Amino acid sequence: MSADTSSAPFSRAVVRAMQKLYPKALADNSWDNTGLLLEAPFDSSRRQTNTVLLAIDLTQAVADEAIAVKSSIVVAYHPIIFRGLKSLTLENSQQKTLLRLASHGISVYSPHTAVDAAPGGLGDWLADIVTGTKTSYDASPSAAVTPALQSEGDQDPFVQPKGEATLSVQRPTFQLQHHPSQTTLRLSKDPPKTTLIPHTRRPIVPQSPEIKTHPGAGMGRVVEFKEAQALPALLDRIGKGLNNPKGFPIAIPQNAQIGDIEIRSVGICAGSGGSLLGNLDVDLLFTGEMSHHEALAAIEKGQVVISLFHSNSERGFLAEVLREQLEDTIEGEWQTIRDEEKGDETLKDALADDEFEVAVSEMDRDPYGIMVFKPQVEE
Repeated sequence: MSADTSSAPFSRAVVRAMQKLYPKALADNSWDNTGLLLEAPFDSSRRQTNTVLLAIDLTQAVADEAIAVKSSIVVAYHPIIFRGLKSLTLENSQQKTLLRLASHGISVYSPHTAVDAAPGGLGDWLADIVTGTKTSYDASPSAAVTPALQSEGDQDPFVQPKGEATLSVQRPTFQLQHHPSQTTLRLSKDPPKTTLIPHTRRPIVPQSPEIKTHPGAGMGRVVEFKEAQALPALLDRIGKGLNNPKGFPIAIPQNAQIGDIEIRSVGICAGSGGSLLGNLDVDLLFTGEMSHHEALAAIEKGQVVISLFHSNSERGFLAEVLREQLEDTIEGEWQTIRDEEKGDETLKDALADDEFEVAVSEMDRDPYGIMVFKPQVEE
């Protein structure tokens, strides 16, 4: 393969690694568009770094970031191309992003629902947060998680104040530690200390036919606890597992009190979960977003809904799981490509560098934030 008709050698190593970790066969190819979406030609006169940039959404800001660090490839979870393109112009922001990246020799790979379905992928990462399961780090779970502490003057959003009517607490708010930016919504290398909650889990829609290299794959997850869990404790576990976001929406049945609700089963779907979770007979629906009518139907059936905002149910996976997976897998694939193509003089400089970096975008964020109003002080 000649250099003028191929992408950068390191980009090809990343593609091989992604396809090994998350084969396209795992994706819902009835509607999704996964795989290598943009293959930028390699130019030996334009030396790029052996860097892959991870993001949920390939926005113009993320593209600027990739260009600035001279990445070889962007792995963007959401496909920037969903439907067929009839033109590529600078008037359309997404098309402009693709053209700019191509002009800088940067390719784009999107795994999307292949990551959702894979064992150890996005669905299992969310299930790990709910259950306190150790994911990719080495630290062992230890101390139990308890609901967040509060000072005497704070009103407990979970507890019905004495002497007040039941209808006085219809919109409970679970407040977590304030963080200045949605970009902090990812786990650190020092994970929160939790105790594993005994449970079983299974895909909502098992992979059919099953892929031998990825047994147990399928869309969504159902978690069933061995013992009922208090909802406040689960909320605290989720908040800590997501590195304490500013807050997230929760819907509970009319007239119910959060402190009285116990959860025995959870349906999980990253992103937009309404269609996958709608018919599940579980106590809690845990997802990125649901429509008004989907959430209303759920609480009318006695279910609880937690929605994190669409991409906030996905973004933490990049830093906590995918980065480490890629670092381990790319190492072998990069060495293989360097061995296979070491005789090509046009690739000599590109192949000489055995170092590489898997970076998580600092510009990638959910379009929504949370506006926290300060209480009005009466004079």
